[in-house]
Amino acid sequence: MTDETRATLLALGAVLLWSTVASAFKLSLEYMAPIQLLAWATLVSLLTLGTLMVASGQLPDLLRSDRSDWGRSVLLGVCNPFLYYVVLFEAYDRLPAQEAQPLNYTWAFTLALLSIPLLRQRLQRWDVVGGLIAYAGVWVIATRGDVLGTDFANPVGVALALGSTVLWALYWIGSARDRRPPLVALFSNFAVAAPVVVVACWLTTGMALDQWQGLWGAAYVGVFEMGVAFALWLGAMRHTRSVARIGNLIFLSPFLSLVFIRILVGEAIMASTLVGLTLIVTGLVLQQTLRRPSVAPG
Repeated sequence: MTDETRATLLALGAVLLWSTVASAFKLSLEYMAPIQLLAWATLVSLLTLGTLMVASGQLPDLLRSDRSDWGRSVLLGVCNPFLYYVVLFEAYDRLPAQEAQPLNYTWAFTLALLSIPLLRQRLQRWDVVGGLIAYAGVWVIATRGDVLGTDFANPVGVALALGSTVLWALYWIGSARDRRPPLVALFSNFAVAAPVVVVACWLTTGMALDQWQGLWGAAYVGVFEMGVAFALWLGAMRHTRSVARIGNLIFLSPFLSLVFIRILVGEAIMASTLVGLTLIVTGLVLQQTLRRPSVAPG
């Protein structure tokens, strides 16, 4: 098997797993509050990431982390997994999965916007064009096709889904300064966030030990959304000579996700979702393929 074939298979494995998590979120939230789902998923993810880190021989990199590395992990861990997933799960609790999932996909445009004040980068032509197309898709989804009206079906849910993109973009901007291997950095973030999440859950709703259906869902999210899929994607990036080609496979995920949402969750997919998602992905493709690489200021 060639390296490119291996990279493609690894990337497709990650895309397939990521395509199932919107359904897992929605099904699990039928039995658990968002903070409960996050608490159990974070604990499972911490165990999964630790196992992957040890298996890949990266434990020495963790042990070499200094005070500044751990200080950064405290800030990033509060952002992700704590705040990001609390907001995202609250959005899924209020919206159909077919709406929350594509709205969350606009994080790349949020990242481009936040890079202007935080990284002193310029907004490029294709950021603007792609963003306008994508946010037209957001409007279609938020209004459920009534594009000339301003009556959102669930404005709080829409705001939370879009707010999660801000937290995710801030997390990646902050992570860019972490020079440790990505798996080590992610494990560190989850390690410092896990006690905070568990305490917050214990003080607010309790740990929902009797909700076994939700616990199975949380385990799935922790292993695959927050663990294995990330490792598969890193492996694909490591084996390919064309990061752009492999990266484009991620655009399959939101459409595959709708298939799983229809089959597993039972939601009838609305025409407005398909139109809005197509606009969002079109905008993403234009932005990712036609914009010039930005050069970070020295």
